[in-house]
Amino acid sequence: MLNAFIPIWLLTALGYLTARFDLVGAASADVEAVLGRFVFRVAMPASLFGMLARADLHALANTSIIAFGVSSLVACGLGLVMGTRVFGRDVPNGAVVAMASGYVNSANLGIPVAVQVLGNAVFLSTVILFNTVLATPIILTLMGLSDGPKPGLRQRLRSIAMLPVHNPIIIASALGALVSATHFHVPIDVSSALSLLGGAAVPVALITLGMSLHAGKSAGKAEIEVEGVANQAKFARSKKSVIGETIASITLKTAFQPVLAYVLAHYVLNLPAHDVLAVTLCAALPTAQNVFIYASEYALDTVFARNAVIFSTVASMAGLWTVAALLR
Repeated sequence: MLNAFIPIWLLTALGYLTARFDLVGAASADVEAVLGRFVFRVAMPASLFGMLARADLHALANTSIIAFGVSSLVACGLGLVMGTRVFGRDVPNGAVVAMASGYVNSANLGIPVAVQVLGNAVFLSTVILFNTVLATPIILTLMGLSDGPKPGLRQRLRSIAMLPVHNPIIIASALGALVSATHFHVPIDVSSALSLLGGAAVPVALITLGMSLHAGKSAGKAEIEVEGVANQAKFARSKKSVIGETIASITLKTAFQPVLAYVLAHYVLNLPAHDVLAVTLCAALPTAQNVFIYASEYALDTVFARNAVIFSTVASMAGLWTVAALLR
């Protein structure tokens, strides 16, 4: 399993070194913002469209994904309540805490871990479908809610309904699901181009994450302007609050979610031993780097998102090994 983590650390370190030694010849914060928008608006939609276009959507209709899905949604829900009620976040930033608390790194880390422990990535493909079809649209809708003057009920419902129309990830996912449901065959040349483009999503996201480490260090307490918004200055809070929120979110992600998934799979649904292992192992995966990309796109608290990704990845190493040792 250690080999599954090495590419993540290498690409993140490469991003840090790129910013540290100014290898791209521009301000690190500017390059980081451009790369983040590229991942969110171009590479990730291509990747998700290709994945869903080839997927069997019927895979969501199985008992095992119920245990994982409930554990993920409960962890995200508790993260949202914690962020908004305990730490005073608005709903969009509460959604960042929610995603950090229950949205697993199912692709670039989950696949090698699943292959190593489970022998295949069959169940993990269902987890990826769940994240793409159900979890992502909900989280992005919450992130897109305005914290400005409250409109009337009709205007608010219309605003929420229109959010997916302006979101390239949700649009690409919906189109991919439509292609899968209608059994339409994407031309091979188009499919190959999308695969090449989608392959850039994960490595560029990790490099962007690494660049943010240097950007945050060099900026200190100065304001970091992102699309005209003093992004990080408005999220300044006490050190005690920052540490407490980060620890609480990581605890939900790396401890609470896998324990809840195990209880649901073993005691509530009475799944076979191998399915219990698959559900618990996938629930123990760390926070996906997508939370940093999404927070950056919506000009939300990227410092918290970055820390959640990095620290949950470190903590999950012990959690994954523990799950494999106890349940394998």
